This record gives sequence, structure tokens and C-alpha cells, in this order.
Amino acid sequence: MGEKILIIDDEQTTVDLLSILLEHKGFEVIKAYRAEDGLRKAYHTHPDLVLLDIMMPDMDGWEVCRRLRELSDMPIIFLTALTDVQDVVKGLEMGADDYIIKPHDNDELVARIRAHLRRVPKNTFSEEAIFDGGRFRVNFLNREVIVEGEPRHLTPKEFSLLSVLVRNAGRVVTRHELVTEAWGPEYADAIDSLKLYIHYLRKKIERDPAHPEYILTSRGVGYRFVNK
Repeated sequence: MGEKILIIDDEQTTVDLLSILLEHKGFEVIKAYRAEDGLRKAYHTHPDLVLLDIMMPDMDGWEVCRRLRELSDMPIIFLTALTDVQDVVKGLEMGADDYIIKPHDNDELVARIRAHLRRVPKNTFSEEAIFDGGRFRVNFLNREVIVEGEPRHLTPKEFSLLSVLVRNAGRVVTRHELVTEAWGPEYADAIDSLKLYIHYLRKKIERDPAHPEYILTSRGVGYRFVNK
């Protein structure tokens, strides 16, 4: 079989028609009719590319894209009926590689899929990040943080911030980049509240929040998760 394509869309007819098209072109297709099911299948099957709808009942495509980006840099293509330019910009800023509006041309869709697959190396999924000799663990699958063997409860916003920092461990992440990647481009103006959330994170994961070992401040720029 060829590369694995995961389709996440609540419209069964759309999924089935796309499956016929892609299987005919030599791809292996994984189907998901709900967002949560799509995330589970992404975690367990490690697709090479995801076709993702936005308007779904249990969880919208924006949130699915955010969670997929916590795990992998695989290509994500939004395939949606939302035509507003602001939605296109939002999708790309959230980390999607492409945005295709329904109804689409089949030949163009296949060509874009193949182009994205050519541009990226074989994706690697990371369900867990381990630091400090195992003292600090982040499980992206279960959205859990374990410090010195003890689970630390993080809110969804806190976990999203930590995920971006961990995925970029060793590199300074600017405040704007951190907010928009973790919470979405609609939070671009929320930079002023970032310092407070970092304070909350440090209280939950650091031995001494006043002298952090993991989340360090790069004054005037952003924050860096120490890769040790």
C-alpha cells in the first residue's frame, strides 16, 4: 500500500467518496467520522497526511489541528466548506499546510496531497516526551504531565502552552508564537495574559517556581523549555 491518509469528517458520504478516490490513486485510507475518533486513529496509526474538516459536532477542526500538531509535523490539509478568507488565514496560522474549499476538484486535491508528501520527511509521532532522566514526562496522547512520578493537573490552556514549549525544547519561543500556536491566532492579542499562565505552569511543574529549572524566560523575547 501507499502512504496512509487519515480523513476526519463527520459527513460519511464525503469520507466514502474521498476514500474511493484516494484508494484508486494507490493510497491507504483511514476513515474517521468524529473528531475524537480521528485523534485516536492518528495516535495509533501514524498517518502520513490528514484531510480535516472544520465543522464537526463533537470537536471542531481547529482544535483537532492543534492537538495533532502536539504529536507530529505531518501535513494537515483542511478540506472544508468555509470559504471566508479569515478562515483560510486562521487555518494556515494554526499549523495546517493547506486549505481546500469544498466542492473541490479531485485531480487538484490528489496533486496537492502528493506535493505535500514530497516536501516533508517521513513523519515521526511522539506520544511522550521525556526529560531530566525521566523526572519530567509529557504524555501527549493522554494529555498528562508527570513530575517526579506525580501527576500534575494542568488546564487545557496550560497544557497547550507546555506542549508548544516542549516540542521546541532548547529553542526560545517568542511570546506571539507561543500564544498563537498554543491557543490559536484569535488569541494573538492575549500576550499580556501569557506571563500569568507561565506563572501558573511554573507553580505546578517546578521545584522552586521562583527559580525555574524547566521554563526559562528570555527577557523581552519569550520563553524556552530547557532540554536536559
